[in-house]
Parts: sequence; C-alpha cells; structure tokens
Amino acid sequence: MVLLETFVDPQRFRGTVYRAANWLYVGNTQGFRRTRHGYTATPQSPKMVFLKPLQEDARALLCRVTLQPPYLTGGSKMMLLATQMQSLPAFFAPIPDPRRAQGRRHRLSTVLALAAGACLCGMRGYRAMADWAKSLGQRARQRFGCRYEKGRYLVPSESIIRDVLIRVDPVHLDRALQRWNQTYTQEDESLAIDGKTMCNAIDEQGHQTHILSVIGHQSKNCYTQKKSAPCP
Repeated sequence: MVLLETFVDPQRFRGTVYRAANWLYVGNTQGFRRTRHGYTATPQSPKMVFLKPLQEDARALLCRVTLQPPYLTGGSKMMLLATQMQSLPAFFAPIPDPRRAQGRRHRLSTVLALAAGACLCGMRGYRAMADWAKSLGQRARQRFGCRYEKGRYLVPSESIIRDVLIRVDPVHLDRALQRWNQTYTQEDESLAIDGKTMCNAIDEQGHQTHILSVIGHQSKNCYTQKKSAPCP
C-alpha cells in the first residue's frame, strides 16, 4: 500500500482527528455528483480531501503512467501473438466511425485495435495506451494496420485514442470485444457472476446504477458487463 485517502464533509466535521494523526489536507472537491449522464450541473456538497502517504516516494510512484510490481494489482493482461494482432482490427471494422471524414489520419479499426491490445497487455488510461502503441516495433504496427507514411508505420496519438474511445458506440465496442474473446480466449470451466452498485451513478428514476460482470475463473477475462435494474 502506498497512500490512503479519505473525505470529510466540512458542513459536519473539521477533520481534527485526521490532522492530529498527520494526515495532509490537500483541498476540497468541486462538489459535483456523478449521475448516469455525467455530473450534476452545479456543485452540491464539496468534501475536504485528506491524504496519508505510507511511503516517502508515494507521489513519485503514483505519478507513473503504469505501476510496477508489486503495486500493479488487478486486471488481466497477456502477451499478444502476431495472429492476434492481425485479427483485432477485423473485429472492429464493422463499427461505424463517429468522426468526420475530413481530417481522419488513422482508421477507426486500427485505433480501437491498438486500445484493446494495450488493455489486454495491462495498460490502463489513455496515456498508457498511447505509450504502449509508441513502443511497438514497425512489424507489430504493420499487423495492426497502422498508417504507412514516408517509409514508416505511424500510431495514433493519445488525443486521437481518447477522442475515439469517448465517441464510439460502447454497445458496438462491447460486442466486438466479446466476439474476439470467444475466438481467442481459452475455455473456462466455470464463470463468476458478480454485481456492484455504483454509489454516485443515478438514473432518471433516481435509482442507483448496478453493474453485472461475468468473469472466467481460469482465464480471468471479463466476458461482458451489463447495467442491471435495481432489485424491487
């Protein structure tokens, strides 16, 4: 463990116990509450944020693009084979491109394939995905169908990856990933189904959003995630 974090409601408390225990007050949240469609339009209840570093280099460790063992925990990762790299763009090819035709420098299927490949290899976040893509050799970039220009295969930038993932239809993306999983992942003897309530994600009826996930016991791959209605 590297660092602890806690929130204090200033309308009820002052955080005296945390200050006495040498926790660091780093400021207040903006007070926006997460909803199904993003965040509330106006701040409602800002919270005080206190941090407790457990290591002297906690800030440097947490500022890295990707954490190194033993701090990198959770999430499955794998080493992609050449055939898997070549096949990924084809699974995303049917997805409609939400971008304008003018100014497109990279195919949608290539951007999505690189993002998916980065996640499969353990990358988390747009910057980590872009750095992983930049680290690929020319042969690997060719397998992903990257843009060829002036004798070299080019990869999309972090901003392009972010723009595509924000705008692409998540349903189409999820279906493409499921098809790839069914083709290339190993057979699981059993599946684990687990649900989680998103505390600050509220739908139009005022109910909290529930997420249901299906995970393979042997492969540790997430086969699908679905929003589910709250139990009556």
